[in-house]
Amino acid sequence: MPVQSWRRLLSNVLVAIGCLLAITLSDVHSSALAGPVDWHEVEATADGRQWWDAGSVRRDRDGFLTVLSRFTPETDKDTPTLGSLYVMQIDCDQKLFRDQQVNGLPRWGAKWEPAGGDGLIERVIDQVCLADLA
Repeated sequence: MPVQSWRRLLSNVLVAIGCLLAITLSDVHSSALAGPVDWHEVEATADGRQWWDAGSVRRDRDGFLTVLSRFTPETDKDTPTLGSLYVMQIDCDQKLFRDQQVNGLPRWGAKWEPAGGDGLIERVIDQVCLADLA
């Protein structure tokens, strides 16, 4: 098969995957994308700063929480950074998380992880789980 045919096939497959992803995730995360955000910052650490959006906290079809969060690493004051956006899935009972999306890109097959001593993630998990109880 010529190289151009392979490229066209790959392009079509990627477009189809993107469409399926948009349809699949639209009902789960539409509120996170649709309106103003209500950022809550957790206490910063030497690693950086992190926020979570109270307006995006939802129970997914598996009973776990999902939330939009934003992380900005600690950098030199002369080197500002925009940071990264995450859609986190949280298991409050076991204090585990997995990133479903990073900067809008899906993370297929992401594994459940403990916060592993990461104070920012521990604080996000604690605050999001408490907010869900309120």
